[in-house]
Amino acid sequence: MALNPFKPITEEIAPGVWRHAGDLKHGMNVYFIAEDDGVTIFDGGTEAMTEGVREAAARFGPVKRLLLGHGHADHRGIAAGLGAPVLCHEDERADVEGDGGWHYFQLDRIPYRFPRAIYPTLLRHWDGGPAKVTETVSEGDEIAGFVVKHFPGHAPGLIGLWRESDRLALVSDTTYFVDSMKFKPVDWANVPNRVFNQDHEQAIESLRKLAALEPRIVAAGHSEPMSGEPAEMRMLLEQAANRG
Repeated sequence: MALNPFKPITEEIAPGVWRHAGDLKHGMNVYFIAEDDGVTIFDGGTEAMTEGVREAAARFGPVKRLLLGHGHADHRGIAAGLGAPVLCHEDERADVEGDGGWHYFQLDRIPYRFPRAIYPTLLRHWDGGPAKVTETVSEGDEIAGFVVKHFPGHAPGLIGLWRESDRLALVSDTTYFVDSMKFKPVDWANVPNRVFNQDHEQAIESLRKLAALEPRIVAAGHSEPMSGEPAEMRMLLEQAANRG
């Protein structure tokens, strides 16, 4: 039976970690990390996902905190309304509490008429607005059994979470598994589209940094996780960085 494109799904992707995919066609991901005393949520999806995230997370325990991968509209959407402490990288605080990175977007450079016309409306629709940051994190901090990795470029304070034991990387928009101009998933990794990047060359280098970890599972902000043998994953991610 076909999945309801309007009903969120929650699926375990690794021990103690669940992907919650919501919004239209399950296009936006947040991740639940279960701990003994509650749940850490990584990444903030869209505003429309707030109640679904709250209900789904409650199956695993009380929400302890929301750690944002970065502050763009489709990644901070639930932050203002969830009612949990909001954490982010220290370099992302201004944008989480401000315009969500809008000041460096170059939407007028989108080469296709339809996405160029629709993205301003989509971004406003996805956004839950500025959120007060309770605490900031930095590269190397440990949280919920993961190590914080800084992957700047798409956003100045974009972070991922890395768990060495099973080589699981939760990476927000360090890489795309979608075609952001055609609004559909793809079967390969990409550097985020340059029109949304604060520093495109730095975004490429951050993808190389992710590749060097040799992950087994890469779970991004959009679409399903990609998995494979570590050497193969490194090759695929490095190829994506080379394409730029």
